Amino acid sequence: MQVERANDPKAWDTFLAGQQYRPFLQSWTMGDVYRDCGQEPIRLVAKEGDQIVGICQAIYVPARRGKHLAVSYGPIVTHQHAAEEILKSLREEAISRGCAFLRISPFTTTHDAPLTIHHSLPSPLHLLAEHIWYLPLRSPDLWNRLGPPPPPVEEGDRGSGGILEEQIFSALRKTTRNLIRRAEKEGVTIEASKDPVNDLQYFLTLHDETRKRHGFTPYTNAFFRAQIARFAPRNECTLYLARHQGNVIASSIHMHAFGETSYHHGASSYAHNKIPASYLLQWTAIRDALKRGDNVYNFWGIAPGTLTEEGFKISEPKHPFAGVTLFKTGFGGNLLNLMHCQDIALSKKYYLTRGFEMVRKWKRGF
Repeated sequence: MQVERANDPKAWDTFLAGQQYRPFLQSWTMGDVYRDCGQEPIRLVAKEGDQIVGICQAIYVPARRGKHLAVSYGPIVTHQHAAEEILKSLREEAISRGCAFLRISPFTTTHDAPLTIHHSLPSPLHLLAEHIWYLPLRSPDLWNRLGPPPPPVEEGDRGSGGILEEQIFSALRKTTRNLIRRAEKEGVTIEASKDPVNDLQYFLTLHDETRKRHGFTPYTNAFFRAQIARFAPRNECTLYLARHQGNVIASSIHMHAFGETSYHHGASSYAHNKIPASYLLQWTAIRDALKRGDNVYNFWGIAPGTLTEEGFKISEPKHPFAGVTLFKTGFGGNLLNLMHCQDIALSKKYYLTRGFEMVRKWKRGF
């Protein structure tokens, strides 16, 4: 097996598209987004002969609290040995750059065969969401809470949700269905922007308001612009605008790549919080995912909890994600608990960073 720098975007994304889990954060295009924002992607590919058996995209983070390489939802590998060889090369890369540590957040569920990361420690903070709410749209292996698996979709039926849309809508929480209908009755309209580069200003204004209201650490505006600029021309993202009486009162950025739609960013106006626009926006995005023929709708992070016959039960009511959890789980779906983020210390400086982040974790309520 050899591990080398990747130089073939098509081969990279083809391998990613063929895996069970295909996080767009490991896509070649996402690395270009980070490069546009001044953070260099390091792309490694593991091969056995001419066959790719693993990929890993890391981002160089020159943070003041400690330089490091961050791996978002990777590495993506076909077996453990490929992961070991990739991480060995990644470690060498990090040391050559004077990094204090590696931070690795694999997209490996707690029910899958465990990914062993030697000489690692549980990270004080999560890099990404680790409790994921997934709505299966077609995959029979994920369809365990919405009744029997849906029938195959004929090519001619793909333009409308058809029986799949009816099945999914009927499985929504009753309150969620009522709020979707109420938004429609109150005149809310949902638009998939035809000019997302210019219309992004609506999202940025609402996102800044949402950030101040909830006190979270946001992505930068440059990141949002780069993400739209890179993915929109590839038809791999949609900027949604929810309008009421001429005003944009909610907006979102949805990614759709490799057969999966992801609710990546959302924002809304507090002045219109009595109008359930976000419910209609999500339902519109789900219907669009069905029309594209996507397999999964990924709501991203929720609070820790347990999926029971009565519904999802939050185990930490004061968790920062508790509020959005009720909203997301109302659309039905399944819970994926991911392996916790792991750190590999490369120098003593890491332990100063670790202490700082333990305090930050406590302040944020995680």
